[in-house]
Amino acid sequence: MKIKINTIASVQYTVADAADKKILQQVSADEAQEFLFGYQLLLEVFEQNLQGLSAGENFYFQATQDEAYGPIDPKAIIDLPVTTFAEEDGRIDDEVVQVGHVFPMADNQGNQLLGKIVGRKNDQVTMDFNHPMAGKDLIFSGIVISVREALPDEIPD
Repeated sequence: MKIKINTIASVQYTVADAADKKILQQVSADEAQEFLFGYQLLLEVFEQNLQGLSAGENFYFQATQDEAYGPIDPKAIIDLPVTTFAEEDGRIDDEVVQVGHVFPMADNQGNQLLGKIVGRKNDQVTMDFNHPMAGKDLIFSGIVISVREALPDEIPD
């Protein structure tokens, strides 16, 4: 069976930065991820490049930052008061609030976001809400482990 609309493919893959070939994400065969095709749930470039492949077939393609997660949006990098991270007793845990840590947060509309602390000065914390792979041209490579028809309850309305 080939990957097409209404199929679910189990995929082992690696994503690398095209500039320096550094691996950004790796999914082993034991952890292969399943993807539903045909519903704009995936990066368009990913879906297009796997379309028509069958179990056992390899893939390799590059995606520009515009095809992948977009350029870095400076508006997605914001300063927040350090008190945003206060414990219930008002204390700031310096072990938790440090550069590199990622926090689940919500915007004013209740949308869930992941923000990474990229800076901290006195009473302010700089958070980056860009996708971790934004601003990068990417290389996708891997193998299709299996392909099957999606079950009716796996297909969005």
